[in-house]
Amino acid sequence: MSATSTVIHFVLNAEPVSVEVETNETLLEVVRDRYALVGCRESCGQGLCGCCTLIVDGQSVSGCLYPAPFADGAEVMTVEHLDASGTLDPIQEAFIQCGAFQCGFCTSGFILMSRELLDRNPDPSEDEIRNALSGNLCRCGAYPEIIKAVQLAATLRRATLEEVH
Repeated sequence: MSATSTVIHFVLNAEPVSVEVETNETLLEVVRDRYALVGCRESCGQGLCGCCTLIVDGQSVSGCLYPAPFADGAEVMTVEHLDASGTLDPIQEAFIQCGAFQCGFCTSGFILMSRELLDRNPDPSEDEIRNALSGNLCRCGAYPEIIKAVQLAATLRRATLEEVH
């Protein structure tokens, strides 16, 4: 261990992990380089586009700006966790059904931001969806389909909850 590194312990996609990180390393770098979870991507490197979105303790963060040492003791979720059971999450299903992606580069960020929104508000209005996703950029311009996908995902999630109860 170097003078500029530290060991952090956190839960990554429901699995406890420990990793040595440099104090200037980002959580995005750790998730991609150490754990080969490549759904989150660096695009702008300034926290403006949403491609690097991760969920830390229930809040979406820009992984390209989030210092890895800050994740010590946290619960971190990547897009790979959403279908860990082998079944697509309703949000993923809705994005497919609505064709809410073209190149797919930004899709994981939109899906995780949608997850955070729907966990907080299971029935958001179109304005609430637009506001929640405003930090994400889609260079292909699939915004109308993305809005429809989040609306469908909300419906699918509510239906799933009703089946359980």
